[in-house]
Amino acid sequence: MKKQLIELILIIGAVLLIREYLAQAYNIPSASMEPTLLVGDFILVNKLVYSLSEPMRGDMLVFKYPRNPEISFIKRIIAKGGDTVEFIPQYDEKEDLIYYKVSVNGKVYELEYEGKEELTRGTCYKFRETLYREDGEVIKHYVCFRRTPFKLPGVAYNAIDENLCLRYSEEGFCTKFVVPENSYFVMGDNRDNSQDSRFWGFVPREMVIGKAFVIYYSGEVPPLTPEDVTPFTAVKQIILALLNPRFSRIGIPLINK
Repeated sequence: MKKQLIELILIIGAVLLIREYLAQAYNIPSASMEPTLLVGDFILVNKLVYSLSEPMRGDMLVFKYPRNPEISFIKRIIAKGGDTVEFIPQYDEKEDLIYYKVSVNGKVYELEYEGKEELTRGTCYKFRETLYREDGEVIKHYVCFRRTPFKLPGVAYNAIDENLCLRYSEEGFCTKFVVPENSYFVMGDNRDNSQDSRFWGFVPREMVIGKAFVIYYSGEVPPLTPEDVTPFTAVKQIILALLNPRFSRIGIPLINK
């Protein structure tokens, strides 16, 4: 009995150490990262990687929500401290779609239209975005635009300090700005349905938790808002996911996605 108790304590200790310093599991409650991550995806996050290196553009960053550190968010790093970000409006006449490209330090993240896809909140106009990292690596990943955007496309909604904004639109929104040092400008891949840095500002370095690297399980579940997430709803989502698995998504790596 004593031996079993010691083994149990060692196992619990090892799990807690892994969770604190190496890797942690999270589930995706909202549609803000579609089409890369779907509601009901369960991901593993590398918590050690940013102890050894700095986050880079393109990383899927898990961090403490600056307005409520009790909540964890996941978004993609678009730019980091010292970068100049610009939104460039676009119009697809055939699809009657207003969208935008992002430019970082004068280098445009080009978009290639891939077609329509039905996702959580309706039709997604899917584009493959080419994103440039600081180490010279090129990442190609999918982003969504919608015909009925969450708000006006291609602007920051008063989240950018006037000392950092380089250009305002006629409506008074910031469309070109500098990211402050030791901070990150992040956006969801579901560009017209994501509460991100455009709304609440930059992610400070000390808020960073880690980098998503694999989908270890996935199941069909209803979407939640951050306010809906409680211990009860978390357990409910897990049960629903187990009952409605998406086998095709299990084990998908997220590195360079």
